[in-house]
Amino acid sequence: MPAATRKPAPAFSGEHASQSLVAMKQEAKHCQRCEIFRLGTRSVFGEGAVNAKVVFVGEQPGHQEDIEGRPFVGPAGKLFDACLNEAGIDRSTCYVTNAVKRFKFEQRGKRRLHSKPNAGEIRRCAWWLGGEIDRIHPALLVALGASASFSLFGRGIKVTRDRGRLLETPWGIPALLTIHPSLLLRIRDRQEAEHQRRAFVSDLARIKPYI
Repeated sequence: MPAATRKPAPAFSGEHASQSLVAMKQEAKHCQRCEIFRLGTRSVFGEGAVNAKVVFVGEQPGHQEDIEGRPFVGPAGKLFDACLNEAGIDRSTCYVTNAVKRFKFEQRGKRRLHSKPNAGEIRRCAWWLGGEIDRIHPALLVALGASASFSLFGRGIKVTRDRGRLLETPWGIPALLTIHPSLLLRIRDRQEAEHQRRAFVSDLARIKPYI
């Protein structure tokens, strides 16, 4: 299993090693580690089984996640759930989180348009992601898209090139790299969208032996 050659973003120091996930979630509500804390309604921490064998890492909460305070409940989240179901995976047995815990957006009239977090913001928020991984210590991590990949591996890993590969993380936990389900929503060509959806479901099916 090849290892990433660059240092990853996570900088969780272990200074709160005695904290539970519940305590970390409460503390994250008041986090001001980067400027994104000024945006959005709330921090959206991960959720799922505390003894999960698989942890999914996405990019950041979207509009709906920011409103509800839960990860992967918007359009991409619903598609993610449908693809998990097709792959025969029960989401409730997994843990789902994001590289960045707040919704970064640009206000356009009444609309809030997604704005991709930058490297510095991902690095600062990775402190929390590292804490989640330390608490759960899963058998497998799944990086959904480029921001998740950067958070886990740093630079040098590309989704288009490394998709479907199992890579070693600094925790000694293998990670599978695939696309973020939001990509499927942006593909206009119906045949290509269906092709990419099948490929995504196939990627997810590789997780079953770890559950």
